[in-house]
Amino acid sequence: MRTAPVIPVLVIEDAATARPLAEALVRGGLRVLEVTMRTPAALDAIREMKQVPGAIVGAGTVVNTAQFDQVMDADVEFIVSPGLTETLAAPIIASGVPYLPGIASAADIMRGLDLGLDHFKFFPAETSGGLKALKALAAPFYQGKFCPTGGVTLASAPEWLAFDPVLCVGGSWIATGTMDDVEAKARAAAALPR
Repeated sequence: MRTAPVIPVLVIEDAATARPLAEALVRGGLRVLEVTMRTPAALDAIREMKQVPGAIVGAGTVVNTAQFDQVMDADVEFIVSPGLTETLAAPIIASGVPYLPGIASAADIMRGLDLGLDHFKFFPAETSGGLKALKALAAPFYQGKFCPTGGVTLASAPEWLAFDPVLCVGGSWIATGTMDDVEAKARAAAALPR
């Protein structure tokens, strides 16, 4: 979460596009890449991206233990889920792979703390009340660190990143356009202050 201010959230439909996309993002300064498990191409895309020097490739939208097994077989370097359940969290925590579960409430954070977690994805960030809501949630949970995702844009990212408990933001806006566009967007995102 401290590697770069933005983690690209990637929905990849065609694994053949994965490696060029990862290369453009890494050239632009974003090395941490979250490939969502929303498409049939996701696992092959992860394997392709792992071949790019400097890329740190993880799986996002992991929602059950079957997907956990699949992404572990693909040798992911971190796992992100949209929510937090003990059934999913327990094997991920036991594996030792860095885990960023989604939270949107005080109860979610308390469940995570009970499991020994203190780094969370605030999701969906904008529709869950935005920065105002995260500030209210973070106040009693001083140990928590967050990665807001869902509705965050290049324009809104600096405000999120200025809040001390936010270590990075997740965003899908970076992975659009040509590979030159992606590299330029990655360069702009990597330069955001935090």
